[in-house]
Amino acid sequence: MLPLLLLLAPAAEPVVAADLIVHNGKVWTGDAKRPDAQSVAVWRGRVLKVGTDDEVKALAGATTKLIDLKGARLVPGFYDSHLHFLGGGMSLARVDLKDAKDETEFGKRLKAFDTNTPRGRWMVGGLWDHDRTFKGALPSAALLDKYVKDRPVFIRRYDGHMGVANSAALKLAGIGANTKDPAGGVIDRLADGAPSGVLRDNAMSLVEKVIPEPDEEEIRQAVRAALRAAAESGVTSAQDMGGMGDNVRRKLLRTYQQMARDGQLTCRLDLRWPIEAHKDLANVGVAADFGNDFVRIGGVKGFMDGSLGSSTAKMFAAYASDAKTSGVFVTEPDTMRAYVRSADAAGLNVCVHAIGDQANAVLLDLFADAIKKNEGRDRRFRIEHVQHLRPEDYKRFKELGVVASMQPYHVIDDGRWAEGRIGEKRCASSYAYRSLLDSGAKLAFGSDWPVAPLDVLAGIDAAVNRRTLDGKHPNGWFPDQRITVAEALAAYTMGSAFAAHQEKDRGSIEPGKLADFVLLSRDILDAREKEKIADTKVMLTVVGGKVVFERR
Repeated sequence: MLPLLLLLAPAAEPVVAADLIVHNGKVWTGDAKRPDAQSVAVWRGRVLKVGTDDEVKALAGATTKLIDLKGARLVPGFYDSHLHFLGGGMSLARVDLKDAKDETEFGKRLKAFDTNTPRGRWMVGGLWDHDRTFKGALPSAALLDKYVKDRPVFIRRYDGHMGVANSAALKLAGIGANTKDPAGGVIDRLADGAPSGVLRDNAMSLVEKVIPEPDEEEIRQAVRAALRAAAESGVTSAQDMGGMGDNVRRKLLRTYQQMARDGQLTCRLDLRWPIEAHKDLANVGVAADFGNDFVRIGGVKGFMDGSLGSSTAKMFAAYASDAKTSGVFVTEPDTMRAYVRSADAAGLNVCVHAIGDQANAVLLDLFADAIKKNEGRDRRFRIEHVQHLRPEDYKRFKELGVVASMQPYHVIDDGRWAEGRIGEKRCASSYAYRSLLDSGAKLAFGSDWPVAPLDVLAGIDAAVNRRTLDGKHPNGWFPDQRITVAEALAAYTMGSAFAAHQEKDRGSIEPGKLADFVLLSRDILDAREKEKIADTKVMLTVVGGKVVFERR
């Protein structure tokens, strides 16, 4: 809030001088009442004034820092609505296999990482892409054993819903021919029933439970690496969907709090709890959006199904690529119904992963049930990913007040192979940004890092142009679902803030809001720059009025 004296003082005689003024720019504020400006003044970490150069520079004092934007485009700080902050930071120091062009390159990277990794440690990470590296064939324990035999290896597919273990890891986990598939998971098997090494969804936990946890120093180092990456990408707020065990999550929350107290956080973080552990929060009275400007909790995240790339997204009809399966429910609907009802009744913000068309339809039914069961309030249920929908389900997002939390980079990545999984007809109603917006749904955009790059501008380009990474759709893959740059920007700013009940503080450049904004190398709102959105760089990132990244 602005101080009362400032509101009463004559404009020519400001009571306080701004701490920072950025001027001579093209400011897209995200505020419908004043969408465009030249300058922004900051005082005590919040926006003091937005306006013309003359209006704002009148607030300059002897100690005010001035930054000349030189006519460049300034936008609100990017708010990533869905990422895995610890996993992203750790991925920067782990083996990376996603763009390995063939088995030779795949094996070379494994060997190099093995050579440079201290003995006694597991090899984890990976983010492999079998559609790229092995032309659709899956890796196996035998394949990993060729390159790394003397240490346990467990590396995930880049979507996080399938992993492959070598023989040493399978042995340590006790996985053999007689091991039963866990609920919501699949152990791929050879002809004789022995495990192939590939584990899908909940089956991965059989190996993960024997992998040593990172200690507090490893977590702190990973968070620091993630903060550097976020600042360079212009991400000033993020909703951390977690994905780690209970003990690591507690260590991570403590690390966030300690770094916030020490003034070391350069990104505002909202850590989500697993929905199955929602009573951890409910029993101590935590409700949605609990915390301060830098660290918040109060939201929970669940899993309805798996992923399309792992053929575990739950579809109504069988996969075109495998008529024996229509995917899996990672959490059975009746179990999820109980979780959603209970977490919602406790006042927690509920978001659930759903990718397949059946998973999304069933989840919408479960949300409708909870709305009917529990008292009315501004709950903002969310579906994470919302990738494959029946057209009749578009309108239900508006009707139920459900936020579509989506990650546009997936459309240009998955579009390389999605039609081979589920066919053209189902893909035509998938990643339906345009249809959802036109039906009145609220969109919140994120990256899903490290599943996809922490690159908002690549995400905006994906939503606007929909050109797949293989170059086969230069005019857009199912181009009817393209949206405008302004719509994509809104989803990456105000949309994400709304999804977290934080739109009063974030998402736009308005007086009284947190002073988070980003300077771009290109004016992506200029129609002439449409083809070059992905080439745009973040030049300056400001969080709370402090410069946390500057490209030199």
